[in-house]
Amino acid sequence: MTQLKTSFQQGIGPVRLGNMVVEEVIQDEIRSWSKEALEKINPSFNGLPACPYAESAWADDKVAISFKKSQSYQDLTTIVSTWDDKKELVILVDLKYKPKKEDFYYQINGLNDAIAEGIFIEKDIWLMAFHPDDDPEEIVYGHEDLVSVIDTSYAMIFVQRLSRLHEASEKLKKSGYYKKYEEKFGLDDMLKVRETYYRRLKDEE
Repeated sequence: MTQLKTSFQQGIGPVRLGNMVVEEVIQDEIRSWSKEALEKINPSFNGLPACPYAESAWADDKVAISFKKSQSYQDLTTIVSTWDDKKELVILVDLKYKPKKEDFYYQINGLNDAIAEGIFIEKDIWLMAFHPDDDPEEIVYGHEDLVSVIDTSYAMIFVQRLSRLHEASEKLKKSGYYKKYEEKFGLDDMLKVRETYYRRLKDEE
């Protein structure tokens, strides 16, 4: 997904690494991806960064990265059920993701349903995911110049407060943040789905 600048400059391709080193490299990749794809001004988002809050979240130590190393989703459900707001975002790196992206997203959608039902105690949580087989143009936060330097593929699951995410999104919508991206790729359906969950959450309060 991303590349470490030192490896790119030296012309080093994907390499095999030990498990602990792989995790360190993936964390560096994600941080580089955020800097290059999320935090820089993006014309597709009305001259704002793809994620206007990413830079400050990293700077304030509000982002955590965790790893899912089995087929089980226990790691994810534990993050949801024990959410304490010490972090605003937890990125769960899924090293054992479902190979077919349709199956992967079906699982994520099902988990969002289960969260809304209170199955994992905490209802005010939203999952947003990225699969390795996503078309680059389908990835809202993609970046064409970023490639991986390791041969370990992984999915990512973003875990965050639904209410915080939706309310921030509504403020951005008023600024025209989504207009160009919506015209080019379409985004309205996803936003409407998330709003449905948000309204449901608020109606239950």
